[in-house]
Amino acid sequence: MKKTILALSIALLTFVNVNAQTTEKEIKFGGRIMYDMAVWENTTNDIAIQMSGTEFRRVRFYNAGKIYGNIKYKLQLDFAGGRIAFKDVWMELNKLPIKGSLRVGHFKEPLRLEALTSSKYITFMERSLPIAMSAERNSGAMYHTTFGKRLSLQTAIFREGDAFGNDKESTNNVNITSRITYLAINDDNRLLHLGIANSIRKNAEKTYGFSTRAENHLGNKLTSVSFENVDETNILGGEFAYVNNALSVQAEYLQTTVIGATETELSSYYGQISYFLTGERKTYKNSLSGFGSVKPNNNYGENGWGAIELAVRLSSMDLTTANAGTLEDITVGINWYLNPNTRVMLNYVMGEMINEEEIITENAVMIRVQLSF
Repeated sequence: MKKTILALSIALLTFVNVNAQTTEKEIKFGGRIMYDMAVWENTTNDIAIQMSGTEFRRVRFYNAGKIYGNIKYKLQLDFAGGRIAFKDVWMELNKLPIKGSLRVGHFKEPLRLEALTSSKYITFMERSLPIAMSAERNSGAMYHTTFGKRLSLQTAIFREGDAFGNDKESTNNVNITSRITYLAINDDNRLLHLGIANSIRKNAEKTYGFSTRAENHLGNKLTSVSFENVDETNILGGEFAYVNNALSVQAEYLQTTVIGATETELSSYYGQISYFLTGERKTYKNSLSGFGSVKPNNNYGENGWGAIELAVRLSSMDLTTANAGTLEDITVGINWYLNPNTRVMLNYVMGEMINEEEIITENAVMIRVQLSF
């Protein structure tokens, strides 16, 4: 009942806000629905098990806007899994020195291009393996600015926020994450994006760890690492993206150094390539938001069939220094964009985890029907 009341309250407030717009307020609302279906086979040392499943991967609603020209905000909630969780809930003051902006609240850490790009616009159903190595969102404050049209800077301080953005422990442990990107080329046909980021992390438990699947959210966890008595974790990332008309290439590398009694280095990377058979191209929003919506040359039903994109990605994660082996994924995808707001995705994922004599493979066929508004 509480969830129903909250959802109705949000809808009512949004309706009131939208209908109360003035010249000092620009307010909008929207959301996304992503429904996934998958079948996969998990083989552990020659013992195979076949599985299948469905889920609402994301069900989100948001309200965002600008007030009096220099205050921006966003409220985005996720209802997937029958639970309510904060996603982007922040306020931002613009027009600060050096054309900067200060964002406060719960939002994405400025660490990786793929992570910053909205799930509505990523090329594959799931982000690549490096996403497991760091928190995607956290609570804190971030200053960001752009020098000219090419160089961008983001630097932020985060606490260890929970699903509702709260960190009520009285500790001095914080995460400091910074990122610099350079748009070397950006014209009508070509784009070249380069970036580097660093995150220095501490938490009250003095731990670091994660587990990961083979880029199939419905699938099994294939490997995990866990560290105790950690003084600090340092994450260094590099990013690259190139677009030339219908062709796009993207790659990122992430290295995590876990510092305690000894230092342990973990690494992960991915590289992907995609091509639009129907001639469209990926659109770049900005450094902080990554890539945006694909607009078909001809929408489905308007004397056209929409846009068709073919893509392939290789992901790898090396955890041998933590006695957790290596994990590699190859994902092949086909995206059908019926219009700028509707997409059908088909992914075939081949994952393999090797840890000494243990070998686990997982092959999955996944389909997503996605609507955003």
